[in-house]
Amino acid sequence: MTYNTHNLEEFALPLPITQNARRSAEQFADQQPTPKKAEQVRLNTLAVLVVNDYMQMMGMPTDLKASDSWNPIIRLLANVADLEISGIGRIECRAIKSQDSFCHIPPEVWSDRIGYVVVQIDEQSSEGTVLGFTPTADTEELPISQLRPVDDLIDHFHQPIAQPRSQVVQRTRVNLSQWLDNVVETGWQTLESLENLLNPPEPIFAFRSAGLDSTEALPLEENLDVGIRRAKLIDLGLLLAGSPVALVVALVPGSELKENISLKVYPTGSQTYLPPNLTLTVLDTSGTVFLEAQARQIDNYIQLQFSGVPGEQFSVEVALGDARIIEDFTI
Repeated sequence: MTYNTHNLEEFALPLPITQNARRSAEQFADQQPTPKKAEQVRLNTLAVLVVNDYMQMMGMPTDLKASDSWNPIIRLLANVADLEISGIGRIECRAIKSQDSFCHIPPEVWSDRIGYVVVQIDEQSSEGTVLGFTPTADTEELPISQLRPVDDLIDHFHQPIAQPRSQVVQRTRVNLSQWLDNVVETGWQTLESLENLLNPPEPIFAFRSAGLDSTEALPLEENLDVGIRRAKLIDLGLLLAGSPVALVVALVPGSELKENISLKVYPTGSQTYLPPNLTLTVLDTSGTVFLEAQARQIDNYIQLQFSGVPGEQFSVEVALGDARIIEDFTI
């Protein structure tokens, strides 16, 4: 069952936005580097807290602190508004304004969710209206008319859910050469925006591993003025105790049409060392291991380094236990 413009109000559920909710939203917003990001975080936080109140009314236990939206690092670097439903999974809580007929759902939250709840925020009346939900997301602009009634949400939780969070595999395709033209895929950040969250805060550029077609003396870091670096948070779920690691990729044009590539994984936030046995692996197009590094007990980063020709493809896997995330690249 879906809404249309005539019966939308029949199924919508208005709830008050509490003073504590407004205070939390403003506090999180004040931590952001730009006004645009601050507004995004503020609305996301209000939507999460309205849905949290609804879940409490329905007798559904939640865990705000286990949600990515409550993690200051992930909140800074990603557009997330998730809420952990204890023992069930995560729902995404997306905010819209009263005049909106579409809800924006960023691609970075299209996986690892058991549903998407849309909340209309009316700050003049301090009210958040739970409009409805959709079980899955595969478009950035979801028409409000396609929502299912919020009354069906609890029943949806009891349906079979896809593979658990700790075994989620995310696949993306990144064109490294386009980075030199400032064309960067969603989720990748400049190193400057992430560097203060890395441990060590000043990256140490000693190499632990050297790849094929390269040597340990390959001067990647000395030539970054002609190359580019980008970073992405990698969240392996509960195995990382709520603290993601950062994958840093450096691309530097080399000689004879070859491109030099450096891969590093750092802990973030308050974590000083990487989890022991966390692995960083480079795979060729057939899925065969090309290079691999594994964190030891007191490693504060691991690294791999190699070179390739434009158009060549490879994959990078970051794994811990059964959890892994794979990024696909084209040079």
